[in-house]
Amino acid sequence: MKFKQLLGSALVASVLCSTTTYADITLRHALTGAELDLSFAKKGGDTEAFKEFMKTGKNPYNTDKEAIKEGESLYMTGCSGCHGHEAEGKLGPGLADDYWTYPRNETDQGLFELLFGGANGMMGPQYVNFNTDEMLRIMAWIRSIYNGNPKKAKWLK
Repeated sequence: MKFKQLLGSALVASVLCSTTTYADITLRHALTGAELDLSFAKKGGDTEAFKEFMKTGKNPYNTDKEAIKEGESLYMTGCSGCHGHEAEGKLGPGLADDYWTYPRNETDQGLFELLFGGANGMMGPQYVNFNTDEMLRIMAWIRSIYNGNPKKAKWLK
């Protein structure tokens, strides 16, 4: 009996450590600044790319052509209704230029925080629609169509 309890405790400790050891950045809500609770995330997004993102705050998919293509498809089904098919802006703001309603969106970490946790107006939290890996792919597509001043693109630095 004690062996089962010890084994169960070790398993719980292992799971807890595996979910926190790769988090070197702290994700915060775009409006409140409260730490985002990733336990609400849709299943399937805990990929190696997401783990890398959580260490660096940089999207590893930004130059991945296949991920960008998948991001475009995800964007078209979940985001284009408000932001336009070319991210030019409709109900929601444009996403392809160098004006950001939330300046932290100039970084990959900031853009992820906004996607995951939502913002003012109609932009609700997207963790109900996309898993964390899908959000990174959408972000990569948005970055790939950027038509603003490259000097203002903090994610390129």
